[in-house]
Amino acid sequence: MQNKGLIKLFAFLFGIVSIYQLSYTFITSKIEKDAKVFAASSIPESEDGYAAKRDALEARYLDSIGSNSIMGYTTYDEAKKKELNKGLDLKGGINVTLQISVKDILKGLANNTKNPVFNKSLADADAASKNSDDTYLELFFEAFDANKGDTKLASPDIFANKGLSDVINFQMTDAEVKPIIRTKIDESIVSAFEVLRERIDGFGVTQPNIQREGNSGRILVELPGAKDIARAQDLLSSTAQLEFWETYTPNNPSISNFLVDANEKLKSLVVTEDDAQMAKPESELDSLLSDVAQDSLDMTNQVNPLLDLIKGQGDGYAIAKFAINDTAKVGEYLRMKEIRRLIPADIQFVKFAWERPSPDSEVIDLYALKSNRDATPRISGDVVSDARADFDQFNRPAVSMTMNTTGAKEWEKLTGDAFNNQTGIAIVLDNKVYTAPGVSTGPISGGRSEITGSFTVNETKDIANVLRAGKLPASAEIIQSEIVGPSLGQEAIDSGFMSFLIAMAFVLLWMIFYYGKGGLFANVALILNIVLIFGVLASLNAVLTLPGIAGIVLTIGMSVDANVLIFERIKEELAKGKGKSQAVSDGFGNALSSILDANITTGLTALILLIFGTGPIKGFATTLIIGILTSLFTAIFITRLLVDWYIAGKGRTLDFSTPVTKNLFKNANIDFLSKRKLAYVLSSVLVLIGLFSLFTQGLQQGVDFVGGRSYQIRFEKVVNPSEIASELTTVFGSGTNVKTFGEANQIKVTTAYKVDVEGVEVDSEIQNKLYTTLQKYLPNGTSFEDFKVGGSGESAIGIMQSVKVGPTIADDIKNNAFLAIIGSLFVVFLYILVRFRKWQFSLGAVAAVFHDVMIVLGIFSIFGKIMPFSMEIDQAFIAAILTVIGYSLNDTVVVFDRIREIIAERGWKAGENTNLALNSTLSRTLNTSLTTLVVLLAIFIFGGESLRGFMFAMIVGIVVGTYSSLFIATPVMFDLLKKDVKLGKETE
Repeated sequence: MQNKGLIKLFAFLFGIVSIYQLSYTFITSKIEKDAKVFAASSIPESEDGYAAKRDALEARYLDSIGSNSIMGYTTYDEAKKKELNKGLDLKGGINVTLQISVKDILKGLANNTKNPVFNKSLADADAASKNSDDTYLELFFEAFDANKGDTKLASPDIFANKGLSDVINFQMTDAEVKPIIRTKIDESIVSAFEVLRERIDGFGVTQPNIQREGNSGRILVELPGAKDIARAQDLLSSTAQLEFWETYTPNNPSISNFLVDANEKLKSLVVTEDDAQMAKPESELDSLLSDVAQDSLDMTNQVNPLLDLIKGQGDGYAIAKFAINDTAKVGEYLRMKEIRRLIPADIQFVKFAWERPSPDSEVIDLYALKSNRDATPRISGDVVSDARADFDQFNRPAVSMTMNTTGAKEWEKLTGDAFNNQTGIAIVLDNKVYTAPGVSTGPISGGRSEITGSFTVNETKDIANVLRAGKLPASAEIIQSEIVGPSLGQEAIDSGFMSFLIAMAFVLLWMIFYYGKGGLFANVALILNIVLIFGVLASLNAVLTLPGIAGIVLTIGMSVDANVLIFERIKEELAKGKGKSQAVSDGFGNALSSILDANITTGLTALILLIFGTGPIKGFATTLIIGILTSLFTAIFITRLLVDWYIAGKGRTLDFSTPVTKNLFKNANIDFLSKRKLAYVLSSVLVLIGLFSLFTQGLQQGVDFVGGRSYQIRFEKVVNPSEIASELTTVFGSGTNVKTFGEANQIKVTTAYKVDVEGVEVDSEIQNKLYTTLQKYLPNGTSFEDFKVGGSGESAIGIMQSVKVGPTIADDIKNNAFLAIIGSLFVVFLYILVRFRKWQFSLGAVAAVFHDVMIVLGIFSIFGKIMPFSMEIDQAFIAAILTVIGYSLNDTVVVFDRIREIIAERGWKAGENTNLALNSTLSRTLNTSLTTLVVLLAIFIFGGESLRGFMFAMIVGIVVGTYSSLFIATPVMFDLLKKDVKLGKETE
């Protein structure tokens, strides 16, 4: 081997850099462990809220030593930025996909126009978006073109308005306006992205990740380690729409008269609705309203539908108090057209707004705000130049704000009006009144104001944070989310580490058992390979996930393949009587083609997975790709260096075998081709049974593919899933699925209840219903905070993990999965065609892969409801299928490569030499398959419940893939050849 010195230097530097990168992870782990021990020793579990107090003490401890020098080259704060990132499933936290509302942006660009063509086109785009993969903007343009008649996008009451006058004029055609609107939409989404980035930077979690997903208007946000989940959700979904309104006084006679008139009108409306309700089945809307206002009084028994809901006089400038549970009903009443017509002329544009509810309060204030025809506030949040967390005159947490020059002038005018009218000024954030103070000293100049209320310090920090970052240009809905509790994350680390150690130990021992000293050299290369993988992950700031650990463990099994190929070829050269040096040189040279072909095909499928996958699946693909590259380097170069060094010594022998394995497969002479018809029949029967099951029973599609919410819930004692399913079906309706997930004290609940309804409120409602229904199965004293995901404490009961996928994104995931599988088959067909120059080879390989995929799908369909672990079809399953495709091709390509080599030397000879090629690779095929299979079994048994279905698919795929490479791929390829070619009369 040439350039040994350069390779040694590169390997040394590569290893040192990897160890250096990983040192930051070891440093932060040790310091955080010390902080945890310190907090646990300082605050006993007997204290109330000990978990939150320990978290706070840990944070203070880490802050206090953050800038201290460690080992002379770093600090904790610096090391934290450079440590190996852990994903959500290993660290706990929240992962959400936000959909920025393009509809809101379009309405804003059109100045909330009342143009009927524009608004009908928006409604049509809403309807079309439910069944289309096109972007909302393109659907709007299509709808507008269908509806427009003589109306143009550049109409003065649509986009040729004052706000866009610098880029759009009324003479422009629709074709000229569309690219401008596309640019404006993109600018708004970029603005939303930057606003969210600033908010997240102020949230205080380390290693956050935020990225745009193409041009879809979606933004992916990952906050690993975030413990206050509700706070994180509010921070992400809040639009930060800050507004300042003048209020009406509570004793305003027009307000009082309106409430009385509305109450009288409602008497007849409520009766009419109830009578109609008795005559028809309950609609989804009625069900929704009854759920939200379930504690409200029965309207049919009320004398005063509205006034009887009033719970007292409002505080300050509020007009009345209502029960929080009645807010939906009151809001519905006040929005009725029949009721709005009763508003007196002097307050005809009145806007009603609820106060921000206090955490422990059961009642809430209603305010009447002075509005106008366009429903615009006196001052908007755009004028706020700075905001910070502060304390008011009573030393309570508050938010102080400073306005720009324009805002200061408007503020002085607004405070002057409020003083003269003896009204209040409502400070409204995201349609909730946070405070509504009066003005007692006349107009206030300088543009300073303050938001007060029943806040915690964290809440004031978050409010100041979102106000500084600015408002989102449109609403942001959480269309997909995954929340993992911290205790589940630690369990994932433990189980992943256990599977890693067991797989590693087996592979190391097996290589020594099978190849003796040669196996020892391969093990050194393998250990270096693992160090390099982790080092590269750390240096690239990649995220290590549980599927990522599975990818690394799989890499251990697959990296053995290169060494096995090399050692088997060296053994062949030694058997020919060649000297040690020549046999090693020829063995490495002859194996190189097979090694590259096998790893390229696997790498291509991993690359497709990286492109089409999301979240943890990207982590799996990333580690697999890195592992393929590093294993190629260590097997081809490091193993060669070690072998060359050893055989260069005097009197040293290296046989690449042990007494037990020396003659294994040496004289193998199986006539594979003669058994191909039997294999065809067997495979056809298995595929047909699978197809029958797929068409009759189908597959259990996970939340990823159908949309909905799933919750992993753990109890202290064993529970009966059928009993719980019956109770939850009563609450959430049909389609609610409950099954044991792992241990008998753990279940997985899946429901499509209100899947189309977005908002944090719905998530809280469902968790409340789960808690109420399942409370009797929980230990006495378990609070809702203890039960909900990310709740107080680190107890191992309650909701351990929750996943939510909206129906739109579920369709996208399903389409991407289909494209990934079809794309991988196409790419592989093309690669093998180019590499082997015969379409028969390509078709044989694709036939084997198709065979493997169909059998895996069939087994999942047949045994999906029988196996004691989850066999849902989700993104992880698609990752498994693509890996099976890659592995099956790995096997097939190695066999094809040997066939090509032997046929080039000896010809086809009616299949005799094809059988020879198959037999000569048998040792490698079974050796690699066995090591990979044992590695997968280690992950399957010890890797945690969430990986079992994933691993089972891969185990089945490895077994079937090994079979198909011998009995399907090669026979199909051989049968497709011309008869003359098989007999050796033609070369092509």
